[in-house]
Amino acid sequence: MTVQSRPTSGADQELKQRHKVMWAAGDYPAMVETFLLPLGPRLVEACGIGPGVRVLDVAAGTGNAALPAAAAGADVVASDLTPRLLDAGRERAEAAGLSLRWQEADAERLPFEDASFDVVMSSIGVMFAPHHRAAADELVRVCRPGGTIGLLSWTPEGMIGDLFRTMGPFAAPPPPGAQPPPLWGSEEHLAELFGDRVDFRLQRRENLEITAFPEPYGYAEHFKACYGPTIAARANAERNGRAEDFDAALEAFCDRWNQGGDGPARFEKEYLLSVGVRR
Repeated sequence: MTVQSRPTSGADQELKQRHKVMWAAGDYPAMVETFLLPLGPRLVEACGIGPGVRVLDVAAGTGNAALPAAAAGADVVASDLTPRLLDAGRERAEAAGLSLRWQEADAERLPFEDASFDVVMSSIGVMFAPHHRAAADELVRVCRPGGTIGLLSWTPEGMIGDLFRTMGPFAAPPPPGAQPPPLWGSEEHLAELFGDRVDFRLQRRENLEITAFPEPYGYAEHFKACYGPTIAARANAERNGRAEDFDAALEAFCDRWNQGGDGPARFEKEYLLSVGVRR
């Protein structure tokens, strides 16, 4: 049994520190509470998690999937790069009377032994690790043969895929080797990442309906206030004198995706739910 020991470069350490700062910016826990809560239970149910199952939630954030897994009786470790999100998750767990372990960890260098979990899962989390193959290798490494790997990721064609394309021209250039997060929502990309190491028995596209905002631009304002990647992209736009252009692009994005007509805003975010067996 081994623990991941891939060398860490100074540039990589700097990148991960920037990611910690980005995800600690704004108020991601509020975003979870506003409209993301349904996602975690959907992944837990699809993975068939129950009492006594050893579960690792990678890039768990505030525990959107880890908490319902613990509620199902599983032995859960919730890992994330950003301590602030783990702290928020601990508070949620205490309020719900749930017991689980919280571990600061880089998804590309997980501090766990080989084959140490029955289920390794991630709900809109591991997709944001910049080096996709390294993260996929780690998911496979820590899952036991015959165990389950479960993923819930925004799709490239869906609303969040379009959001990242919208923000792209305003954001700082990505670091060398980094890949766009929504690629994890592509069946073809997952096949490239996992190859014959994981037999995906379920791959299904579903939608998360969002009706939390009375008008469409409320969604844009919420993201500018709460969502780390949007906050970082707008800050870069502002440094380059393009803040107004960024705001206009985000409002146009909301207009494209609003399905509420003249009434309250309604959005649908497509995600790919993937559950497979580790060979």
